[in-house]
Order: sequence, then structure tokens, then C-alpha cells
Amino acid sequence: MVQTSFVRNGSLVKPPTFTSVEAERRHRQERLAAALRVFARFDFALGLAGHITARDPELTDHFWVNPFGIHFSRIRVSDLILVNPQGEVVRGNGALNQAAFAIHSQIHEARPDVIAAAHAHSFYGKTWSSLGRLLDPITQDSAAFYQDHALFDDFKGIVLETSEGKRIAQALGDRKGVILRNHGLLTVGRSVDEAAWWFIRLEDAAKSQLLAESVGKPILIDHDIALGIQKRNGTHEAGWRGFQYLWDEITHDQPDLLD
Repeated sequence: MVQTSFVRNGSLVKPPTFTSVEAERRHRQERLAAALRVFARFDFALGLAGHITARDPELTDHFWVNPFGIHFSRIRVSDLILVNPQGEVVRGNGALNQAAFAIHSQIHEARPDVIAAAHAHSFYGKTWSSLGRLLDPITQDSAAFYQDHALFDDFKGIVLETSEGKRIAQALGDRKGVILRNHGLLTVGRSVDEAAWWFIRLEDAAKSQLLAESVGKPILIDHDIALGIQKRNGTHEAGWRGFQYLWDEITHDQPDLLD
């Protein structure tokens, strides 16, 4: 189900609805594989680190995830694995990244509204995370996260236990992103598209502030203005919509991801 235009009949395309669980599952799988390919294009793939998950629409306590050891740029729909609440692979042949389960299982459990969660060791995100600070509203783009991202400031090494994932979920709260101190970024959404787009935008915001602070003191956007931008440009639909250009591009250039 490849969408080939962002605008149809003069109107913006809206998030799809589905008439069957099978169609919704396939849609989430396609978007998950596409998001991973997009992350590879943005150089978010670093060794074996990073994962994006999508909640199964029928088995809602299960999630689909990229298998351990396959580069983001090579992921296809058929490579994805389905993981149950016990951390067992119940569909697919790949291995599970233990950190993916430790973190994502707890986020999906704590946030029933979350369909997808994205985490990678992107360069600017992990660099900014070392400061142990939230990002400031220094640009119109970064204001989309104003008062809508959190800080997890209790780094204890590689996340391998669900207890650590539970604390990350608690720090995230009801927001769309969290900065994991000394680790990197994590974002969530009500669609794979949204979670992936917010990650890309949060990484960009980290890059922008790092560069701005390297040459001076950025001027912050006033509270009321920043909040207004967040309410308009930081919505679930805005997050979904932002990814559609990337979906069109990656499926045009790399249609094998749908295999």
C-alpha cells in the first residue's frame, strides 16, 4: 500500500483508517521498515545500536521490531520480528536486541496510546544528552518540543533490565520525547510515522542548539509564542504528516523494503 502523493484532490492526506487487523498490521510493518531505511539515510545507524518498535494491532501487548544484527539500510518487512511480553520472538527468524526489549516493552506497557517508539545513537542527540539538559525553544522547529519532552538523568550503563526501561517510561511520562542522559534520544507516537518524524526533528533540534551555543547565547522564543507553536506544530497529525515526504521518497527509491 504505497502512497504516491502527499496531496490528493487538492487536500492534505490524513492518517489512514483500516477495515481489517491484517491491513493495519501490514501498514505498520511497512512504515516500520521504511522508517528504519530513512534512519539509515540520516546516518542514525551506529553498529548494533538502535531500534524502532510498532505495537501489533491485534496482540496489543506484542510489538514488531527490527532484528538484532541487520543494518537499518537492509531491513525489509519480511525481516521484522514480533516479540511477546516475556521477550520471546513469536514470529520471524531474527534475534532480539535485549536493550530494545528492556526499553520498549516498558514504554508500550506504560503508554497504551503509543503505537511506536524510536531510539538510536544519533550523533547530535547523544552529544546533547551528555549535558543533562532539556532543549530550549530557540527556533520555530525546536519549539514543537516545548514542554513536551523530558530528561532521564540517571544513566547506569547499557539498558538490559526492564526495571531500567520502566524508569525511562516514568521519566517520559505523557510527552513525545525523552533525552536519555549520556545515551541519546527516544521518541514516541500514535503511528510509526509520528515517532520516526519526532526523532528526526529532535535530533535536528539538538544539532541546532549545539551549533548555536558554540558561537554565542541563543535568544529564546517567548513562552507564549513557543507554547502556541507547540500546540500547532507538535500535534500527532503534524508528526504523522511530516513523515509522508520521507515515505514517498524511500519507497520510490528502495521499493524492496516492502518485500
